[in-house]
Amino acid sequence: MLKGFTRKFKPLEILTERQLEAIHKGTLEILEKTGVRFESKKALKLFEKNGCKVDHDKNRVCFPPGLVEECLRKCPSSYHVKARKPKNDLVIGGDTFYFVTGAGMHTVDLDTWESRVATREENYRGVTVFDALPNIHCLCQYTPYFGFEGVPPVMCMLESQAAKIRNSTKVQWTGYSNDCEKFTIKMAKAVEAEIFGGCWASPPLTYYSDAVESAFRFVEVGLPLMIGSSPIMGGTGPATIAGSTVTGNAELMAGVVLAQLIKPGTKVLASQFSFPQNMKAGSPAFGAIGVSLHQAVFNQIWRKHGIPTSNNAPYASSSKKIDFQLGYEKAIMILTATLSGTNMATLHSAIHGEITAHPVQAVLDDDVAGMIGRFIEGVEVNDETLAIDLIEEIGPIPGFYLNKEHTRKWWKKEQFVPKVADRLTYPEWVNTGKKNCFDYAKEKMEEILATHKPIPLTPSQEEEIEKILQEAREYYKKRGIL
Repeated sequence: MLKGFTRKFKPLEILTERQLEAIHKGTLEILEKTGVRFESKKALKLFEKNGCKVDHDKNRVCFPPGLVEECLRKCPSSYHVKARKPKNDLVIGGDTFYFVTGAGMHTVDLDTWESRVATREENYRGVTVFDALPNIHCLCQYTPYFGFEGVPPVMCMLESQAAKIRNSTKVQWTGYSNDCEKFTIKMAKAVEAEIFGGCWASPPLTYYSDAVESAFRFVEVGLPLMIGSSPIMGGTGPATIAGSTVTGNAELMAGVVLAQLIKPGTKVLASQFSFPQNMKAGSPAFGAIGVSLHQAVFNQIWRKHGIPTSNNAPYASSSKKIDFQLGYEKAIMILTATLSGTNMATLHSAIHGEITAHPVQAVLDDDVAGMIGRFIEGVEVNDETLAIDLIEEIGPIPGFYLNKEHTRKWWKKEQFVPKVADRLTYPEWVNTGKKNCFDYAKEKMEEILATHKPIPLTPSQEEEIEKILQEAREYYKKRGIL
């Protein structure tokens, strides 16, 4: 089982109890009076059967507060998720934190920073790097790219899922579109792994039929469900952080009610992917400090509900290349996510928004992940770490600690040593070619690709995965979309 990182101090909390109560009360009011639109007759019938007020003409559901509270309580506060290999199993919840890969639609040229569609080889190489990096614990649904050359759009998610299953034994998320989840569920079963399904609201206050059908499919077979909301503050949600938290939470809680009515006790991961609106460009303001504020509020609220969370925004920067801006935007977002108590967050490989990604960036991100992981594990204070006897033994100058057993034992435990950062002295740096972290990351990526061999599927598993892909191709041909 992957250890991940354990937060050993109280999470950052930026809301008072009164503010928490005001947001929760406002959320329940929206759910009861305004309601949420569900484009699914099956869902409408289920809600009506369980005491919700349903307007079938407008497909709108209004939720009794008591039912919402009851369904929140039914969500497990922690749970186990099975990977393809037991060493990579995860336990979600509590103070445990895991890093998740980000994604980009395309790869990027590291010299010109122009984007292009990745090749199959580049996609598979990217997943191989993810499998090797020690601080990646889970792979997201579109990673590293949204498909690759030669793959029809309708097959992109399935081919990407197959690439992940073939090249990594870590826990994975998946998405849904055009019924593809029917086939990803079969893939997970073929390799005897669990996979996170998805059910995302479409702000404001709407669930389309594909999201609802995905929820039914994953919940009915007992798989964990990521329920997500992504209001753009000032666009598809109020411009205020508090207002977008209310509408986002209303969307999420409506999804939670759906999941728990389908099957009580369903394992839920409450997720958010929210940005302020860039009022100059009209696009999401990737990397904005408002993302961090929204994450902190979201995490504090859902920790109070006792439901595991994921912050899906930290991987997305407004920068178009690997530079200072990319570094500070991603670092601030991921640090505030971990400090404020989320259980999972996306980080590795993404460069610009959801547009570009590269495994070299994943190598750089892994150092950031290691540093943050070390920080949230805090400071150990006991007789041995206080080192009172040793301090008395060494005394003032000319005493020193370098040759002591205590130093040899503790320095690696206390320090995190990054793999690709430039830690040379200035003369060493000059004499070795003046390399920077970008240079070292490229070398590290090539080293991984030359030496790391992902655990392959068994012949029977490989045959089954290819059979499922072919089944999907035939399915889409019959529907006239392939």
